[in-house]
Amino acid sequence: MTVNIKKLTEKEQKKAAGEFVDRWKDRSDEKKDTQSFWLDLLQTVYGVEVPTEFINFEKTVQFENSKKFADGYIGKTRILIEQKSGNIDLSKGEPQSDGVYLRPDQQARRYANNMPVDERPKYIITSNFKEIWIYDENRPHSDPEKILLKDLPKEYYRLQFMVDTGNAHIKKEMELSIKAGEIIGEIYNAIREQYENPDDGETLKSLNKLCVRLVFCFYAEDAGLFGKKSAFHDYLVRYDVDDFRGALKELFAVLNQKPEERDKYLKPELAAFPYVNGGLFDGEDIEIPHFTEEIRNLILEKASDDFNWSEISPTIFGAVFESTLNPETRRKGGMHYTSIENIHKVIDPLFYDDLCKEFEKIKNKKQGVTTRNKELDEFRDKLASLKFLDPACGSGNFLTETYLSLRRLENEAIQLMQGGKTSFGFLNPIKVQINQFYGIEINDFAVTVAKTALWIAESQMMQETEKIMGQNLEFLPLKTYTNIVEGNALRIDWNDVVSASELNYIMGNPPFVGQKLQTLSQKSDLSFVFGDKYKGLKMLDYVAGWYKKATDYMQNTSVYSALVSTNSICQGESVGDLWSSLFSDGVHINFAYRTFRWDSEATLKAHVHCVIVGFSIGGELKRKTIYDNNKKIKVKNINGYLLDAPNVVVFRRGKQISGAPDMTKGAQLIDGGGFMLNSEEERLEFLQKYPEAEPYVYRYYNAKDFLNDSSAKYCLYLKHCPPQLIKSCRGIYERVKTVYEYRANSSAETTRMLKDRPSQFFQSQVPESQSIVVPVVSSENRKYIPMCFMPQGNVYTNALFYVDNADLYLFGILTSNVHMAWMRVVCGRLKSDYRYSNDIVYNNFPLPKLSAKQREKIEKTAQGVLDVRAKYSNSSLADLYDPATMPPELTKAHQLNDRAVMEAYGFWGKLNSESECVAELMKMYQELAK
Repeated sequence: MTVNIKKLTEKEQKKAAGEFVDRWKDRSDEKKDTQSFWLDLLQTVYGVEVPTEFINFEKTVQFENSKKFADGYIGKTRILIEQKSGNIDLSKGEPQSDGVYLRPDQQARRYANNMPVDERPKYIITSNFKEIWIYDENRPHSDPEKILLKDLPKEYYRLQFMVDTGNAHIKKEMELSIKAGEIIGEIYNAIREQYENPDDGETLKSLNKLCVRLVFCFYAEDAGLFGKKSAFHDYLVRYDVDDFRGALKELFAVLNQKPEERDKYLKPELAAFPYVNGGLFDGEDIEIPHFTEEIRNLILEKASDDFNWSEISPTIFGAVFESTLNPETRRKGGMHYTSIENIHKVIDPLFYDDLCKEFEKIKNKKQGVTTRNKELDEFRDKLASLKFLDPACGSGNFLTETYLSLRRLENEAIQLMQGGKTSFGFLNPIKVQINQFYGIEINDFAVTVAKTALWIAESQMMQETEKIMGQNLEFLPLKTYTNIVEGNALRIDWNDVVSASELNYIMGNPPFVGQKLQTLSQKSDLSFVFGDKYKGLKMLDYVAGWYKKATDYMQNTSVYSALVSTNSICQGESVGDLWSSLFSDGVHINFAYRTFRWDSEATLKAHVHCVIVGFSIGGELKRKTIYDNNKKIKVKNINGYLLDAPNVVVFRRGKQISGAPDMTKGAQLIDGGGFMLNSEEERLEFLQKYPEAEPYVYRYYNAKDFLNDSSAKYCLYLKHCPPQLIKSCRGIYERVKTVYEYRANSSAETTRMLKDRPSQFFQSQVPESQSIVVPVVSSENRKYIPMCFMPQGNVYTNALFYVDNADLYLFGILTSNVHMAWMRVVCGRLKSDYRYSNDIVYNNFPLPKLSAKQREKIEKTAQGVLDVRAKYSNSSLADLYDPATMPPELTKAHQLNDRAVMEAYGFWGKLNSESECVAELMKMYQELAK
């Protein structure tokens, strides 16, 4: 069912929001008012013409043994609503039918967890009429965004996502583009089987070029570029399968010939085709194998007769096409493309928002037609003067979408200047050209696809201009040229592609390759860009090379850049390794999207957690903006962690900055299993034979055992065991001998060197007293890292950290939301999971200066967390800290501890988000680090 949404102006929405507040400020009964409230809001403020067809009230959710009903659900935007009366506190739990206390958002998540996967909400909204809280389910640990009803007239835009179903035309283009990719994939596979040596590199190049040519022909006939619809089909259909190959080769040759150079006795059906130009059909003849009846039918029927190529999105199709035919991406499965929405996250704040504002200002200015047309023409000149570079352009989607966006502005300007007339005063009204767009791409096939996508975009926009003008413009032969260069962007001089003094903007989505996954060639590329002596080189992700290369290129210019990156470059050691260098080179960050999920594939969703960083060196200093969870925040400064804080960088530190006890990584045994007792039964059997060994048998935890409460394992810890006991106790002696032999016979020199101390671990870090234990890696879905207060007598592997001789006060601080917020910003990541560290996270974490009373309160709330855990002794830490199964009592105990810690820091009641909390901690860190 199609739901119409009326587009309201900013002024209209503000007015409607104010009137809505007046109507609802004194109404707040959950049973009587819920449906009226949301129907009114959707219709009057957000333009939903028939809101009863847009929102589903009392949506049925099937639980295991019963049906329940969610207050509200918007299927088109995947939003679940839990409505409460005005007297309900949204931050507190209410008793449920099963006796459990749940907050409104936790109630909503119960519904969400029992909904079909394709219906599960992207957002949860809780409301008590006076307040509206928004939870982004892609970021389950984040604090909710809060909107007061009284503030709706100035903050209405923060709820716009409720009705943002996407442009229907864009969705149609996307569906068509994906379908086109599937068709080309079928043709590709069928033709590939006909080659004598389909895996040969030159053969694959021929196949790729053939597919590009076919795509252009399919598009050209549907777009009318070949003179009439179905011209390509009608030419080929007269040839049977034996002559099909030859007919295609003849056509390609003709498309590459100017009319005056053609054979004057050329067949009429060939002579009717125009000269294309642009290099698409020139060069040495490509290898084309014999076709089958299946291939002939695919080309004539499925690709030509049954499909309209003129309505594809060149932005999306270029990427889908390239990934369909690129062997590397084919191996990964799926068809890859960057959504138009995500491209605009880069280009809108970089330049497009400003251009749109400038255009709106001209349109709305009260002035005479002549003056306005002069300003519109000057605006078009400005559009035509801008130059853009994507130094990792792939199939050209950023360049293509930017070209389309500028041409749409130009076409609207042309329409205004024309004033409804069907003629225009200029011979060529189009000023924006594809030669304003520059790209660098290492893959030769992607280069060809990028050029073709730009030509298709140019054709589509020219057709739009023709409709506005009411007259025909000649597209073929191609008169413009593309500036897409094949090469390694980290090796070539970008000035050879386009001079920095002439460029305006750099944008793009460079390769996501973590430092551990880089090839030797990629590591060499980074060394080339940063220099061999750069200390942080080994820790940098591959994308860092583009930041450094852009920084060097932008020196003494007013170029602005914006790049998409995995969020790792703004976390952990990368901030020190990368941003400290860039800041010293004069870089300032102008805008940033904090971590969000970048969906980059059509058929096989790969959720990469990304940031977007817009930066520059010279030029006019723009207002700095952070985009975070539907919120646009104006700030004074953006640092390398993407916080509104000074350019503070947290480096490795050997000691805890506030003087707290050391945090140490656990032991490494390197024992060949000699020290291990792998079950409770093995421990009991060993001690029954050798009871004198009992003081040296310790419980052994790796990270999996620690988090999941796996079957108990034990090991011998002999650091304090007298040599005479090692010699006299046969059980100990034989195990030490096993360790000796394992180390002595190892192929690794470092292991062989350990044979001279066979009774000791390789690294013997073992706590001597009670300790706080922290896993090195923890799931990003957890709000709290599951750390534990553990007794003496345990050995931990190096996948766990511990603080020896720890106290309840420190446990309370470390398990609090304050420390978790710090950790989420400064820690590293393993994929998207948190990678805790002692020298970055713990040692740099500033502790508060406390009174005895504050310390006592934190000790009490910390003990409260441990007491609740004790009630669930049969549940593992993984069970207790899974957001879906975390007991409400444990949540409440943590909330009490969070409050006690925040009060100790002076944050309670003053800060509204984790980022604000970390910004304050950064200031404390800066003072301590002086």
